[in-house]
Amino acid sequence: MNKKGLSILSCFFLSILSATAAGIIDVSKFGALPNDNKDDSRAVSNALAQAKEQGATKLVFPKGRYDFYPDKAFERYQYISNNGEGLRRIAFMIDGMQGFEIDGQGSDFLFHGYVSPFSIYNSSAIVLRGFSVDYARTFHSEGKIIAVTDTYADLEIPAEYPCSIENGLLIFHDGKIGQERTLYPVRNLLEFDPVKRETAYQACDYGFGGVDIRAEDIGNSRIRLLRKKLKGTPGNIFVFGASHRLVCAINITDSRNVTVENVSIYHCGGMGVIGQRCHDLFVRRVKVTPAPGKNRILSNTADATHFVNCGGQVVLEDCLFELQKDDATNVHGIYVKIVTRRSPTVIDVKLNNSDQAGFDFIRKGQKLELVQSPSLITYAHPVVEQVERLDKALTRLTFKEPLPDRLAIGDVLAACDDYAALTIRGCTIRGNRARGILLNSRGPTVVENNTFHTAGAAILFEGDARHWYEQAGVSDCVIRNNLFENCNYGVWGRALIEVGAGIDPAFRAESRYNKNIRITGNTIRYFHPALLSLYSVQGLTFSGNKLEKTDAYPQWKPDAPRFDTPDCDNVSIQE
Repeated sequence: MNKKGLSILSCFFLSILSATAAGIIDVSKFGALPNDNKDDSRAVSNALAQAKEQGATKLVFPKGRYDFYPDKAFERYQYISNNGEGLRRIAFMIDGMQGFEIDGQGSDFLFHGYVSPFSIYNSSAIVLRGFSVDYARTFHSEGKIIAVTDTYADLEIPAEYPCSIENGLLIFHDGKIGQERTLYPVRNLLEFDPVKRETAYQACDYGFGGVDIRAEDIGNSRIRLLRKKLKGTPGNIFVFGASHRLVCAINITDSRNVTVENVSIYHCGGMGVIGQRCHDLFVRRVKVTPAPGKNRILSNTADATHFVNCGGQVVLEDCLFELQKDDATNVHGIYVKIVTRRSPTVIDVKLNNSDQAGFDFIRKGQKLELVQSPSLITYAHPVVEQVERLDKALTRLTFKEPLPDRLAIGDVLAACDDYAALTIRGCTIRGNRARGILLNSRGPTVVENNTFHTAGAAILFEGDARHWYEQAGVSDCVIRNNLFENCNYGVWGRALIEVGAGIDPAFRAESRYNKNIRITGNTIRYFHPALLSLYSVQGLTFSGNKLEKTDAYPQWKPDAPRFDTPDCDNVSIQE
């Protein structure tokens, strides 16, 4: 090699060494430059590999816009609970790292196509901060309602949502042609009010159910949706919901002490932040909201956040969750269904919800709870001796002691050794589809100083062993000093705070699935009279709350009881 070549090579290595000075890596030294409209996936992958190899503590991005495409991104087959499984391309893969931070310094991360932004595996003391997540082409589509009749609806489709009518069917895509084109399939329709920035009053989901969407092109960027009995108000927006949950923004799996702060998630094709089998997760000053200046009504296509089989602490603090396609958060465990009893100590269990496929949470030596499916009553705590995974849904379990004779096929098992202590503080939750927060952790739960304006129930206690297979049942829950601002203007709930647990009515008098709920010191502005709708609760206090009746919306069930608490014990309600 000549002197000139040696000089160039030396400069390259010196630039890499300087990039990692003091444990801090500057991503620009690896070729990721702000605002150059180039794919930064490979540069980021190289920077992360260097950080892991050298034990660097921080990766920084000079402020600007960075673009990420699937072609050169990291590839892994992922099982993410309550999202679709599959082979993913991932822009930021953090695996087996400790004490590491990514600081965007106010940068915008723009993703193109089916590329997942962040995945964190088997790591600890990780911090993500100072950036936004958005997509050049959203996974949902939107159309302004022009007219609605009994047989069709006319919509104006903005250029941001390319589509075409092919063989009489509506197809959403990215605007490219031929083999370069990427499709963005949809499966449901929901009306939003762009003035109030929320789901339209009493709007319901229209499902396509796998049926092709018949439509006609009527010119001037308008289509005629050939669907009978649609309801909608001209000027409002129909949102075509994505047909999948394939692209969550931040996936955190089998990790500890992870913080996401000062991050804006403008869009993703799934959940915003999903944590599974983790310990100590902190989400602070995170915004899930439509991108400013882009004329969108929807943010995420699913939940803002979601946490499954997590322990330690889960903290949501000073966040904004608005206009996403599902709840602000859901914190729960997983039930597996008993499908075969092979001997007194051996059974086969199944992850019966297909969106939980591949979710391994049972380990040797673990104590589980054995639960009667229709009543959700726990009747034994067997200890696992051996675990054999048969496929992505089935697992064979061997126990140390014979299982009870009363065990029935269809009963369920769940972990019972580590429940998250949940804190939700200082957050604003508004305008989204469905409910506010689903409180389903058995650890101490505190919900305080938040503002709720939700289409359905602001707070739901759920859990069931026959549909979603989500383990729930709070044991110590405080709801205090919150503002509830005219909730229940949609179709997703009976009351402001309610139980929706899957307990068969024949067992509700016996079951006490949720315990020790205290609702105190809140301000409740309401037009819908139903404030509490609870059943099978042991210990309920409602006191010191300020009630203010409004006429913000038309009453849709004026005769609903204010407090409905059948099959509950130790109830104290003071208006």
